[in-house]
Amino acid sequence: MDQYLWVLKEDQLDLIRELEPARLELLDEDGLLKLHKRVRRARNKYTTNYRRKAADEVLEAGGRGAASNKSDKARARAFVFEEALSIVSNELARVAHEAAEALKHERLERASAGKSTGPDSVGAGARSGTGPGRSRSHQKTTGGVKRDASSRSQGAQRQAKKDAR
Repeated sequence: MDQYLWVLKEDQLDLIRELEPARLELLDEDGLLKLHKRVRRARNKYTTNYRRKAADEVLEAGGRGAASNKSDKARARAFVFEEALSIVSNELARVAHEAAEALKHERLERASAGKSTGPDSVGAGARSGTGPGRSRSHQKTTGGVKRDASSRSQGAQRQAKKDAR
């Protein structure tokens, strides 16, 4: 990427300078998302410009080979921003992964301490076997006690087979 920086103008170089490792380390996840958006928009802009210009030159020159020499600067500019987007994306993925691992660790700590934030967190240990409202007066069946027992048995056998693997 460094070999093509001569193509960039000052405002484009400012955006590329933000990708220095020391500057990237200072950014949090939100800052990286904003930088990623800016770099992606620049990449899309210069890639689109390069493709449009190259397509027009192909029509004028009569072939892609003859037209390819005229768009070297635009191609280099698009390449620089493609590489820049790659750098920002990798850093963003690393930071997001670290944040996810920290959240996972925090949740595991809370779960082991009995302070879960899940839906059953309020009074989870003090609940009785019945839920709110009236209990059913009969069990729902599919047409017979034997059939229901057979279905439960088949389900248990299937689960036992999976557990044995």
